[in-house]
Amino acid sequence: MSEIAICGVGLGKRYRIGALSHQTSLRERITHTMKAPLRWLHSNGRGNSNAPRDYWALRDVTFDIAKGEVVGLIGRNGAGKSTLLKILSRVTQPTMGRAEIHGRVGSLLEVGTGFHPELTGRENTYLNGAILGMAKKEIERKFDEIVAFAEVANFIDTPIKHYSSGMQMRLAFAVAAHLDPEVLFVDEVLAVGDAQFQKKCLGKMEEVSRQGRTIVLVSHNMGAIGQLCKRCLVLDKGKLILDSTPEEAIAVYVRANVSSTTEGPNHTWERSGSQLARITSIELIDNRELPCNSISMGCDLLVKISGSAQKCGMTFTLAIQFISQNGIPVLYLYDQFSMFRTGEDGTFLIQVRVPKVLLMPGSYSLHVWIGRAGQETFDYVKHA
Repeated sequence: MSEIAICGVGLGKRYRIGALSHQTSLRERITHTMKAPLRWLHSNGRGNSNAPRDYWALRDVTFDIAKGEVVGLIGRNGAGKSTLLKILSRVTQPTMGRAEIHGRVGSLLEVGTGFHPELTGRENTYLNGAILGMAKKEIERKFDEIVAFAEVANFIDTPIKHYSSGMQMRLAFAVAAHLDPEVLFVDEVLAVGDAQFQKKCLGKMEEVSRQGRTIVLVSHNMGAIGQLCKRCLVLDKGKLILDSTPEEAIAVYVRANVSSTTEGPNHTWERSGSQLARITSIELIDNRELPCNSISMGCDLLVKISGSAQKCGMTFTLAIQFISQNGIPVLYLYDQFSMFRTGEDGTFLIQVRVPKVLLMPGSYSLHVWIGRAGQETFDYVKHA
């Protein structure tokens, strides 16, 4: 049995919403007490609508993480991910339950915490390293490597207030990334810098994972989760709803974030064309041969398109476009050399298999066109 690095049992965190701030004087306490009847009258005797109430950011979360595992922690904003990491990092105490951590802990929860604008990059490297728990000798030994990783060698002795925000974030991540903990908590720090630096960050995280360290990674970048993690925990409204493979966890996460309009009835489609042939249904099938509205990167996708024509034996060509949320076509499927033919009853069923879909994580819609290229559009369905 693998050695346990992190153990959480019944973890919960409760906050008081609308609670009064701490009253420091006798006068404040007397004033608050004297105004109590007026507050009751204003609420028409129904009680104070602004009275403090409990909010559970995390509730009854139990899990084990073995030594050397790289685990993704995903969920929508407000699901409790950062709260869980703060409990595990001992930044805050749980309201209920207990957590056990075995080994030296490093936390990348707030990149750049402790940077002073008047100090130089060199001085802030030592300051930030000390805040993160690194000894001075350890910082000295890794200083050149940190500066090279951050790509700020020419400005290392310049006050950090003159750095761009990207330069500050790169230096902060470089310091944090060169910790040598046995257990590492990472909260959304892979989104720093430009695309080239993000790729560099992913490479560093992969290097850390190959060294056998235990990593818990919070990110909304499903590509990074799928690339780095072997296991995922999914949180929703403070509760652990799934502990499974990254593929299954990402599918659950994406389904929860897909707008219900993608499943609207066919008559809501925006369409044009002569309607000599008409698309009646479009269905997506995943690699488990089940209808779906979400898939994982790298999985096969089957698109089933059904319809009917006014005449039997009509021939036509098919084209499909995948459109991003910004309205940009990102994938175009078209076979100008094949003609599809309707059946004797005028109906047709076309199945298009898309192998190993490599679209970036996000929401997409389909445009589907049937007709004769350069001659006539029979039906053109947008945002199916």
